[in-house]
Amino acid sequence: MATIDEQIKELEEEISNTKYNKSTEGHIGKLKAKIARLMNEQEKRRSSKASGKGFSVKKSGNATVALVGFPSVGKSTLLNQLTGAKSTVGAYHFTTLDVVPGVLEYNHAKIQILDMPGLIKGASKGKGKGREVIAAARSADVILYVADVFNPDLSILERELWDAAIRVNQRPPDVVITSSDYGGISIKPTVKLTKIDEKLAMEMVAAYGHVNAAVVIREDINMEQLLDVLTGNRVYIDAMIAVNKVDLADAAKMDAVYKKLPDLRKVPVSAATGYGIEHLKQALFETIDLIRIYLKPQGQDADMDVPLIVKNGNTIGDVCEQIHRTFRPNFRYAMVWGDSAKFPGQTVGIDHVVKDGDVVTIIVRR
Repeated sequence: MATIDEQIKELEEEISNTKYNKSTEGHIGKLKAKIARLMNEQEKRRSSKASGKGFSVKKSGNATVALVGFPSVGKSTLLNQLTGAKSTVGAYHFTTLDVVPGVLEYNHAKIQILDMPGLIKGASKGKGKGREVIAAARSADVILYVADVFNPDLSILERELWDAAIRVNQRPPDVVITSSDYGGISIKPTVKLTKIDEKLAMEMVAAYGHVNAAVVIREDINMEQLLDVLTGNRVYIDAMIAVNKVDLADAAKMDAVYKKLPDLRKVPVSAATGYGIEHLKQALFETIDLIRIYLKPQGQDADMDVPLIVKNGNTIGDVCEQIHRTFRPNFRYAMVWGDSAKFPGQTVGIDHVVKDGDVVTIIVRR
């Protein structure tokens, strides 16, 4: 019996030998769904057998940023500029052999920065400890590509992250698949589908292994997005680019560099001289989308000097968890002053979404 690798290779060869057109679209979609199922199964087996020292880093602070780049683009020097962490610096490949964490303190937020070994082609398949590096990147809140002005092409990095099930600057498709015991597969779009038709969607769901399932599609998705939903192992992470070594490039060079880079937010920096570092800190803070909450103990004035930092979209429950692990299970109610309140001092429940600048009083059972 063929191994999973052999099955995947055979299916990939069949796709490469199939000319893509409207009549072959369904066949290719089914082949891709089968490959996705096999790769998911392979990854589960690999994870269950994994042993030895990995690059697991305990998350700390309000958010985590992963530095992703080729070897020797200046990630370690950039980490040192941002955080003061001591990461070995050297002008040769593979200086960083482990994940080195540091903490950036900015606008009262504590942002964990991870300096990781450089990614190379084939990293998603394990080359150059790529799987360990990518596992650390998958847990980040933001990916910061570090680009070198003398080698600005990030297409290999983008492909490796894509192949490792990381979706950069995307959101999960609004699709829900509910398995059942009978009824076959039904596709229920609530919008007009232009990138994939119902027949192809049904064939892909069946090829992935579903027998009975209701698939509710609430946005106009394509084939790749449906594969992402089927596998269920994708992570969706915001990203931006630090364009390093700009002190060594003139204006014409920078124009050429920017044309080669992905359509992401870009900040020009020099990790060696410190140029642009403050701008980069502000850009990271904005990309993470953190907000400030001011706590007001019952019967006392609010502490307006030191805010509690939470992510935009967090609830009163999330605020409780940040204050103390006992607050959420013992929560009674909260009072809120600020933009999220209908009126000053509104009494709210644990699911109330807070906004930047809110003043909050939490009442718990004693």
